[in-house]
Amino acid sequence: MRSVKIVSEIMKENPCYKAGKKIKVKGLMLHSVGCPQPDAATFIKSWNRAEYKRACVHAFIDGNNGTVYQTLPWNHRGWHCGGAGNNEYIGVELCEPDCIVYTGGSIFSCSDLGKARKVVQRTYESAVELFSYLCAQYGMDPMKDGVILSHREGHARGIASDHGDPEHLWRGLQMGYTMTGFRKDVKKAMEQGNGKDDLKDSGRTETQPYLVRVSIPNLNIRKGPGTNYGKTGRYTSVGVFTIEEEADGQGAARWGRLKSGSGWISLDYARKISGENLQD
Repeated sequence: MRSVKIVSEIMKENPCYKAGKKIKVKGLMLHSVGCPQPDAATFIKSWNRAEYKRACVHAFIDGNNGTVYQTLPWNHRGWHCGGAGNNEYIGVELCEPDCIVYTGGSIFSCSDLGKARKVVQRTYESAVELFSYLCAQYGMDPMKDGVILSHREGHARGIASDHGDPEHLWRGLQMGYTMTGFRKDVKKAMEQGNGKDDLKDSGRTETQPYLVRVSIPNLNIRKGPGTNYGKTGRYTSVGVFTIEEEADGQGAARWGRLKSGSGWISLDYARKISGENLQD
């Protein structure tokens, strides 16, 4: 197992966040997204809108690198399981490989088994580390009945909607993973000392929004803070833009998140200013 990185991406525009309801955390529920998309940022961008009223979870685990993106405060009531489990459980989504195609319900085909298994192993291992951390933070025993459930198990207990995740994914790819084994792995990780200090912060800092002047044309906008994140296909021009968060990352001394929500830019090519007209 490896230490997992938690990145704060609180979805403040989602109506669930704005509802502001809190919970007393009694358990953790594991989900998978149910579509062939490994990129957590894609979900965050889609869900972090005022008009998105369907769902909101506490975290996504990225399939490309295993990073945990926290999208709600842990003690915030989420909309993740379609039942009473929302009142007591933290909900975490595992992103899924892009080489699977759903053919009906939870049945899917896979065009690259090796690639898919690597994605699933990556998210599984990050989930073990995250759940060990959360169990430690909330004083929960992962082996105690009802503390850690899958969405499928939540449905069997009458506290979640009729879904089969994430076991359908593990089973379909013949990974050998089970929820019983998952709980044991979380317990083992706790016994090995995993806790708050074992989870690596990303170096992100939320700041008061400030202005920067970009000095070059066609500066790439990326999906995350670093050249290891994909390009969005969009660029900034020379001009003034608003930054609302900073982070460390590959390829630049510092990265900045655009207030528009379009992505991240290298601050190596931007100078902090004040009092100019905005383009973003």
